[in-house]
Amino acid sequence: MRSLLKSWQRVGVLLAVALLCLACSKVPSISQNPWQVVSLPTNANLMDIAFTGNPMHGWLVGSQSTLLETTDGGETWQSRELDLGGQKYRFNSVSFNGQEGWIVGEPSLLLYTNDEGKTWSRIPLSEKLPGNPNTVLALAPQSAEMTTDVGAIYRTTDGGQTWKALVQQAVGVVRNISRSIDGKYVAVSANGSFYSTWQPGQDAWEPHNRNSSRRVQNMGFIKDGGLWMLARGGQVQFTDPEKPDEWLDADYPEFSASWGLLDLAFRTPDEIWVAGGGGNLLCSFDGGKTWQKDREVEDVPSNFYKILFLTPEKGFIIGQRGTLLKYQGTVEAA
Repeated sequence: MRSLLKSWQRVGVLLAVALLCLACSKVPSISQNPWQVVSLPTNANLMDIAFTGNPMHGWLVGSQSTLLETTDGGETWQSRELDLGGQKYRFNSVSFNGQEGWIVGEPSLLLYTNDEGKTWSRIPLSEKLPGNPNTVLALAPQSAEMTTDVGAIYRTTDGGQTWKALVQQAVGVVRNISRSIDGKYVAVSANGSFYSTWQPGQDAWEPHNRNSSRRVQNMGFIKDGGLWMLARGGQVQFTDPEKPDEWLDADYPEFSASWGLLDLAFRTPDEIWVAGGGGNLLCSFDGGKTWQKDREVEDVPSNFYKILFLTPEKGFIIGQRGTLLKYQGTVEAA
């Protein structure tokens, strides 16, 4: 009797695996691949991309003090060298507002330009700065916001000469941190066990427990003010548009996404792209209800860990070992 029970248990497990694989195999492919791999003169890990007031002129930053410039909208890129005293830095973030641009990195580094990057000057940072600079956003002439990898937030209105702390205490080491267009922030803890939110006017971060047993991988904002969340095991979740403090049911765009999902971006209010490890790239044309897979980029030997749509027509995916994909045009649902 016991052996018979074990046999049925084995059959149950095999059936479950078979059904899971069947479900995985049914993820349809998009009708055409809108992404083109761009050749770059570097094997460094890329971190961020930004364009100046001239939409053809942009900058790409990464590890090993990598700084690349394009003057043709991102079709081709050339290396640029900065005199940083022989020290190698990881440039974490770059941002422009017209001709003014900022780069932050680690060990603690802040660079500034007011001529679209023809020249860059280094702005000293206090030795008491909590953590290393993590993100920077150019807001207006002489004005920018900077965060650190422990959740400190600072703003300057005088070209970086002085900075005002916007939160009284750091939140702790963060995995990633994102900003909404209206100045709110969300940060995921280093181990993904919780996340924190902050909005202008608050003195401190507000912590939140994750809403499932799965550790949080990444989070960001939707244009309507809501949040999206990626969790371990390929889980995608959005807040309820009518109840921003509540989360909708979790979705799994591809059950076989064992590499994990690393970033999400909206091209339009209904078109969503999700990228992950091992060249994994998925798309939804209906706001996340159904998903399709871009199988033509699966052979790209890189983890895709950042998607940016600067406009609905201009987007990039960046990743490891000098990997850059450029969005080439609209694709219709299959």
